[in-house]
Order: sequence, then structure tokens, then C-alpha cells
Amino acid sequence: MTPDDTGKPKPLGLTSAEIRRYSRQAVIPGIGLKGQVKLKRAAVLVAGAGGLGSPAAIYLAAAGVGRIGLVDDDVVDITNLHRQILYATGDVGRKKVRVAAARLEAVNPRLAVKIHDTRLTAENALGLVAGYDIVIDGTDNFPARYLINDACVLGKKPMVYGAVHHFDGQVSVFDAARGPCYRCVLPEPPAGGAPDCARAGVLGVMPGIIGTIQAAEAIKLILGVGRPLVGRMLFYDARGAFFDEMAIAKNPRCPVCGRRPTITAPIDYGPPCQGPATARAGRAAGRPPCRTIGVREFERMRREDRKLLVLDIREPGEDSGRAIPGALRIPRSAIEAGVGRIPRDRDIVVVCRIGIVSLDVIRFLQDKGYKRFFNLEGGYLAWAYGIGLDE
Repeated sequence: MTPDDTGKPKPLGLTSAEIRRYSRQAVIPGIGLKGQVKLKRAAVLVAGAGGLGSPAAIYLAAAGVGRIGLVDDDVVDITNLHRQILYATGDVGRKKVRVAAARLEAVNPRLAVKIHDTRLTAENALGLVAGYDIVIDGTDNFPARYLINDACVLGKKPMVYGAVHHFDGQVSVFDAARGPCYRCVLPEPPAGGAPDCARAGVLGVMPGIIGTIQAAEAIKLILGVGRPLVGRMLFYDARGAFFDEMAIAKNPRCPVCGRRPTITAPIDYGPPCQGPATARAGRAAGRPPCRTIGVREFERMRREDRKLLVLDIREPGEDSGRAIPGALRIPRSAIEAGVGRIPRDRDIVVVCRIGIVSLDVIRFLQDKGYKRFFNLEGGYLAWAYGIGLDE
């Protein structure tokens, strides 16, 4: 035992100030001072400093995790503030990782925060994961999630997965050494991708609930206590106020953690509208690329290109009563029967309710020989509410 800077004993590397700080936690059976030391020596990478990453990082810092890495290349936007609790109104326009690091260090001055002001790519994913014990997936898109999963499998690190949508959330721990990985559940990105929070919307407290559970799972992994969510997916439904659980099994034919893996390095998938399975599948099928556009560019194109065709594929139940002037309206369920009504010699902007189902329709039409497409980001809702026009 050696004295700390106050002259008091420092058992196991904890100062007297740290013992006092964590006293309400260290008293828990199964944690103790030895467990607190494990937390202090642990390093956790939080991939995505947004809705999920915010509560996860704050609670890890408060719990005494010694080193936290933050990966994000975004800036704080005013639309983040209803759910991303690391940020305040005055932070709008500032780099997320820098604001987040300062906030975490204010919560726990003994914390070491490593900033990774970058986007996850196939080139950097393995290197980022290698420097940490556990990775928390706080991302909201498939390309990043598959990069994290594959890097964790290849680097032999557990990934604490979380996702939210509207009033729903889910959590699991993907640790290929003990159970399934993310690709065991979803071997390839699904058709059309998945809506992020900007397009689909999410109740502000949902990332707080799910991100906090992710932090709890990471702490359990560090301490070696309890039963982590390995081989299990936990679901939370805020509307009904209930939790549910589903068992998930390791897939022996998994392309990255199976018996004969075909993926030996992380993969960068193309933009979602390039193809509904993967960028590779889209290229193999000979599909031409499409481009995602925002509301501002959509309005400019409508003014300047009289031959532009707007294809509105919302179903009748998704019609809020406001039509897009001049649009050709063919519901998604009727596209196959109505394909003959769609001209082949015009640029086509496909519009669904939130900008996701439209990607499936684009793929279908590409397979029918149509070539000139744009996908409206955020779909009809973005257009109806002018999202993006004031940016």
C-alpha cells in the first residue's frame, strides 16, 4: 500500500478520493474495491456520440471506467438536443466529440477520454477497436454497424449493440467467442437499409433507456458478474411498458464468425440506394447507381426540370391529405401492376413516407431496366415539414 496525494493509503491503486467517490457502488456484493479497480483499468470505445452513446458514455464515466474512446465526425445539430444529453443549446455547430469529452471529464476528472474525430471506415475500424476492451455500438445505420461487428469479431472484442425506433428499443451483446455475432442474426444488410433517427423519429427518452442498458452490459462484462445478454436480444416497448426477450443462436455458416468465414476484413458498404442487399450485390446485378437528395435540392429540381417525374409511392393509409403537386401517385403495393404507367425517358424522384421503402421500389424499377433515379431523403415527411430547407 502506498500513499496518495492526500497522504492516505491507496489500496489496489485507488486513491482515498476514489474510494469515497465510488463508495455507494463498491459496497455492492460482487463489485467491491477489486471490481472498482477493474473498472478503472478498463477501456471502452463508444462508437457514435449521439442518442445511445450519450447516456452510455456518461454512466460509464460516472461508474469509474478509466478510459473511454469516442468515435464521431459529426457536429451538434439542434435536432439532436431532444435525445442526445451530452449537449446543450450553446453547443450547436460544435464538434460532438470535443463537447462530449469536456462533459465527460467534468463528470469524472480522473477519466481519460480519447477523441476519434473520424468516420468509421474499413480502413480504420480494426485499428480503432484494437485499442479497447469493449465496444458500444451507438450508431444508427447499417454500414457502421457491420463495420463495428466485423472489426470486433476479427479483433476478438465484445460489441454491446443497441438500437431504437419510435417507442421501441433493443439491446444485445455480440461476443463471437461465447455466442453469436451481429451477422449471425443478419448476415447481410437488409433491403433498403433502416431509417435513422432523422428520418424515422424516436421518442427522446428511448436512447436514454437503451443506452443506459448498454452501459450496464459493458460494466457487467468488465466485472465478470451477472449474465450478459450474450445469445439473447432484449426488447423494450415503451407504449406497452414491457420488456421481452428472444434467444439468438450462433450461425455455423456465419460469413465472419462461422466455421468457414468468407469475410476476413471489414467491408465498406455503399450508400443505401445503391442496392438493397449490399453494394457488391448491386454492382453484380448491374444496377445503375441512384443518388439521395435533400428537400432543398428536390425543390430546386422541381423548379428547373420540367421533365422531372416525382413518383409518390405512399400507401393510402400514409396519406395525410397533402399531395405533392404534379406527382405520379402509385402506392408501393401497386407498383408491379402499375409499372407500365412510369415513363422510362425521365429522371425520377421516388418519394415514400420516410425515405426507406422508396429504396426497395428503386431497386425493383432498376431490375426492370429503369436507370435515372433520385431518392428523397426523409421522404414525404421531410418535404411536408420543410426539413432541410432552413439548413
